[in-house]
Amino acid sequence: MVDRLERLTDLVLVLLRDQRPKSLREIASEVPGYPTQEGEARRQAFERDKRTLRDGGIEVTAMPIDGPEQVGYVIRPEDYYLPDLDLAPDEQAALNLAVAAVHLGDPSGRDALWRLGLPASAGARPVAELPALPALPVLHGALRARATVSFDYRGERRRVDPAQLRFHGGWWYLVGHDLDRGAPRTFRVDRMEGDVAAATPGSVVLPDGFDPDAALPDVPWRIGEGALVTVVVHVDAALAALVLDEVGQSALAARHEDGSVVLHLEVTNIAALRSWLFELGDHAEVVGPEEVRADVVSWLEAVAGSS
Repeated sequence: MVDRLERLTDLVLVLLRDQRPKSLREIASEVPGYPTQEGEARRQAFERDKRTLRDGGIEVTAMPIDGPEQVGYVIRPEDYYLPDLDLAPDEQAALNLAVAAVHLGDPSGRDALWRLGLPASAGARPVAELPALPALPVLHGALRARATVSFDYRGERRRVDPAQLRFHGGWWYLVGHDLDRGAPRTFRVDRMEGDVAAATPGSVVLPDGFDPDAALPDVPWRIGEGALVTVVVHVDAALAALVLDEVGQSALAARHEDGSVVLHLEVTNIAALRSWLFELGDHAEVVGPEEVRADVVSWLEAVAGSS
């Protein structure tokens, strides 16, 4: 399931990415969350999103394109990014301090810093705690310049040809081709350690047929580099239909007469699976493998003991 915030964030990234006007059909294929069928419902959803972005100060420009749809859409950099103000470190600190004092619920200061590409100050005590990811401006710049990036992640230095930034399930992810592993990988931006460095512009060479959407699955328990394990989950009748809509019919292993279902989920991230199961409460139960069931039970007992 893709919420509207995630869809809007992905829409901005897609329309900024390569400065080629995209048809609504292309947009719907690259931005999760739009109706799968072409038609008025998809058009209306897109028009609502355009109005929301415009109300937030982000202008989506329509331009003529070749093809049956004849109209494409793009966000021009000059309409989105503020010019480089060439601020000195003490001037950056002063600007961060001013932004830290904005009223709760007013995102204008945060948006200004985002567009300037400045990190939020760690020293100022804000009225409200806002997410600060200093790596994001560097990663955006690397994507625009098609530059290889390097960063520390889980104690290792990683070199990645970036393909896409995605806001997914409340987190920012970099999707790209890991040069040392020779394979697609996803990285949570908030877990990048130290400085993120960008190489020479134009240094990115993605493999033929590289699909960033395939590299970032729609379900959180497939995001990560853990060993793949098939987890058997029983979901009762109350939530069976809802969960099947979320995970897809391909995960259905059995359907019982009482309306409950048994799912086979391909999992690489047990922690993400635990969090998802926690949201389902007592409507879902891990049946196997035994080591995964024991892990989930132990985690739930620890959560209950700390509450």
